[in-house]
Amino acid sequence: MMLTALGLMSGTSLDGVDVALIETDGRRVKALGPSGYRPYTEMERNLLRQALYEAAELPDRAARPGCLRDAEWAVTAAHAEAVSNFVAQHRISFDDIDIVGFHGQTVLHRPEKRLTVQIGDALALAKAIHIPVMYDFRAADVEAGGQGAPFVPVYHRALAQSLEREGPIVVVNIGGVSNITYIDGDTLIACDTGPGNALIDDHMLRWLNQRFDAEGRTAAQGRVDPAWISRALKKPFFSLPPPKSLDRNDFADLKLGDVPPEDGAATLTAFTAAAIARVVPLLPREPKSWIVAGGGARNHTMLRMLRECLQPATVEAADTLGWASDAIEAQAFGYLAARGLKGLPLSYPATTGVPIPMTGGMIARP
Repeated sequence: MMLTALGLMSGTSLDGVDVALIETDGRRVKALGPSGYRPYTEMERNLLRQALYEAAELPDRAARPGCLRDAEWAVTAAHAEAVSNFVAQHRISFDDIDIVGFHGQTVLHRPEKRLTVQIGDALALAKAIHIPVMYDFRAADVEAGGQGAPFVPVYHRALAQSLEREGPIVVVNIGGVSNITYIDGDTLIACDTGPGNALIDDHMLRWLNQRFDAEGRTAAQGRVDPAWISRALKKPFFSLPPPKSLDRNDFADLKLGDVPPEDGAATLTAFTAAAIARVVPLLPREPKSWIVAGGGARNHTMLRMLRECLQPATVEAADTLGWASDAIEAQAFGYLAARGLKGLPLSYPATTGVPIPMTGGMIARP
């Protein structure tokens, strides 16, 4: 049975809430509906940054000390507003939506401690929007010994199957963290590859008071420091085989030193591209094509650097295929909610390292 699912995603880049409608039976995608976006205010963004800092030592995933309670309320309210605005704008009835997939905001991801924390009150959200809400997608995977990330590969596979092109195909999502899905026939492999936009965004905010490097224009004016990148790539993470995952702040200790902001942006952008390329030797076969989604797909300098690193494979932005790049992760959590309702696997040994294919998610009803 086909379901109308609404997916919600608030990613590690802390920019806002993505909303996307999808019609699916949890296996194939029948139709993609409209998508929307509700940006966080600067006050909300600052609160979330503080929550990331205060969550670093959380011993219990249910604890909400310090500002975390306020941050959870803010995340929940922003998502409720995003849904209300979306249905009003597109003249959709709440009754026409079967399930909402609510990822929440990750504030801590420590799978080695069997701990992953996404803030957001699903029950309060369900009551506010009067639709059942599926949430806590990652917990079962982590508790079973998986990495709990990345979680979008099953959706990437559903999208890639519609292309009918020769593999291997890799879908790379560049959000705060970068992750890849390798698809070659029945083979599905996934992992985080390293930093995405997080280091670049933090650098832009610190030195230029800008939230991100629009279209990669700042990086395009700078000079890359190859020696710095070479040192950074010596971190043990990059030689680990998939599956593997990261917390947004796992590379926050990397310091550029006293360099012009343009050079810093160029070096950090090149670092993200080089880290993605470092996964190629760890894959069964060299990919023939790469499809770039997420915020990084709008960064022209990033795309140029990826083409240089990944040649002779093709590199194209997801939007050029008719995919809504900014909405893919939100669509994915609508798709995962439908799969979760039917008890289908959300993660696999080759995507998160979980011992067996694992379903997940819990349901909050209005």
